Amino acid sequence: MAPGSVVVTIEKPNKFSLVEINGSDSTLLLEKQKAVSPKQFTWFLFLKANRVFACLSWLPMAFKTMVSSVKKRVALSDVSEEETKNRRLYRFIKLFLAVSIFALVLEIVAHLKKWDLSIIRPWEVQGLLQWCYMAWLSFRVDYVAPMVLTMSKFCTVLFLIQSLDRLVLCLGCFWIKFNNLKPRINADAFDIEDASSFPMVLVQIPMCNEREVFAQSIAAACQLDWPKNRILIQVLDDSDDGNLQLLIKDEVSSWREKGVNIVYRHRLIRTGYKAGNLKSAMGCDYVKDYEFVAIFDADFQPNSDFLKQTVPHFKGDPELGLVQARWSFVNKDENLLTRLQNINLCFHFEVEQQVNGAFLNFFGFNGTAGVWRIKALEDSGGWLERTTVEDMDIAVRAHLNGWKFIFLNDVKVLCELPESYEAYKKQQHRWHSGPMQLFRLCLPAVVRSKISVSKKANLIFLFFLLRKLILPFYSFTLFCIILPLTMFIPEAELPLWVICYVPIFMSLLNILPAPKSFPFLVPYLLFENTMSVTKFNAMISGLFQLGSAYEWVVTKKTGRSSESDLVALAERESKSSNEEKITRRHSESGLEMLNKLKQHEETTPLKKRNKLYRKELALALLLLTAAARSLLSAHGVHFYFLLFQGLTFLVVGLDLIGEQVS
Repeated sequence: MAPGSVVVTIEKPNKFSLVEINGSDSTLLLEKQKAVSPKQFTWFLFLKANRVFACLSWLPMAFKTMVSSVKKRVALSDVSEEETKNRRLYRFIKLFLAVSIFALVLEIVAHLKKWDLSIIRPWEVQGLLQWCYMAWLSFRVDYVAPMVLTMSKFCTVLFLIQSLDRLVLCLGCFWIKFNNLKPRINADAFDIEDASSFPMVLVQIPMCNEREVFAQSIAAACQLDWPKNRILIQVLDDSDDGNLQLLIKDEVSSWREKGVNIVYRHRLIRTGYKAGNLKSAMGCDYVKDYEFVAIFDADFQPNSDFLKQTVPHFKGDPELGLVQARWSFVNKDENLLTRLQNINLCFHFEVEQQVNGAFLNFFGFNGTAGVWRIKALEDSGGWLERTTVEDMDIAVRAHLNGWKFIFLNDVKVLCELPESYEAYKKQQHRWHSGPMQLFRLCLPAVVRSKISVSKKANLIFLFFLLRKLILPFYSFTLFCIILPLTMFIPEAELPLWVICYVPIFMSLLNILPAPKSFPFLVPYLLFENTMSVTKFNAMISGLFQLGSAYEWVVTKKTGRSSESDLVALAERESKSSNEEKITRRHSESGLEMLNKLKQHEETTPLKKRNKLYRKELALALLLLTAAARSLLSAHGVHFYFLLFQGLTFLVVGLDLIGEQVS
């Protein structure tokens, strides 16, 4: 065999052959490959064609299935109660939609007929439709375009200011991480062996019709690691269901028999919602014996060492009024809605709360998972029932009285996220209408307070105006009104960096505290723009004291538990069933309760259905109409943004996100 030659073995069915190829005859191998490749390439093309045809046959079926699902959802869904009450914004959107559809028809006709009105003289106009189109163009250039351009510039400036605020907050968070800045506990805060050195702590669990979660929240509070003679747990039940009241009483009794210092309170007159409940509980005579109060909502499950990680921070700092812990969520991966909420709340706690706590010693109390110095509550006027955000109200008044707050990012308390869009929408409405109510009420007190000018400016311009008013205003106005409007008014077209580059960059900053959620970057951006209609409506209702601003709806809970909670639940269930415990402890009341429970189970409950949200559906049609108009002008990025944003509004309007119950 010649040097430099290559021996190639060619295997065929029932036959082998050897071919020797010299270095100079390498073209023989290439010719062999060329002889075989056409056949292989043909089969490759057939395979690709088969896949293409399979995909094409699947698309009509998928479209048909989607249409039938939408029809079924429309047939089975109910209109949201909020939609029937708040019609002003809905009427405005419908009017805007009707005008947009009419303008789109005119533009399509002009495009098909290739009207070039720049070279047509007025006396050369043919037909009423062409005259209407020419009049619209003249009116648009002279009157509409300047107004829209001014609005877009104003909203863009607000957008940039708010983006700068987010950027500064993120830089502050990076500085905290880089320098490892966090509140620390003195090693000798309390003498572990001497129970009398521990301060007296009151634990409050306000609840209202929390059937799914009351047992696990009471159990978590009763297992807090603190001397039993230095702690009292108040279960503040505002439920209007008599059967549920008996169940909660029984749960409290079972823990009291185990030696836990726990009491049950129920108000006959339920005024003031949560603020009224807490105010009533703080009026008890024995509260004067306690120095601190820890508050947990009914779905919160603190770890046993929660008090030992929070209360020691108060020692040696008499000006410290509040220690706030971070929320952690047991159902953050339940569905797309909970994943998107987790992104928002991770940014809120790790960036906003942590930075404001570290540099300003002030932030909004989250209403739960926090420990207050009772003296700070009393000096600030206690709980007031004037708004639906009693937590923010007491925090602002305490700040005006000179009390300091600290935020513990490392101390986490388990809780639940709303799994249905209906529950999330109602929660967000309350969270965005309440701050505007509070701003109107406390502005004079802020101006007259003795705090420094810089703190007043932070409270008025950053805390209230920028983050509670400007954010929902520009989000809705810029991306849901002005952007589709500019598709019909090219003279006021928004630049790409406003609708694409800056929003994506800001979404990246928002998603940094939850890096596992990075694949949901685009859905998060689209969903936040979709929620802007709810937040804008809530902000307006709170600012102008409309009826919906005073509504309080308890967020629906599912009762999901962590692994540790499941172990505790199994331990409780192994002892005895609810019925056996009730019958053994309270013969008369237990029998009465059992009969009521059986009657309740026998009654057929009404089937719950998903809702239809008219404002979201109207905005979906508006944005899709604007997307169709952008095709005529060959706007690439604008078209795709409007298309996907419109589809997102459609999905949300049909209540296809979150928990499905129809």
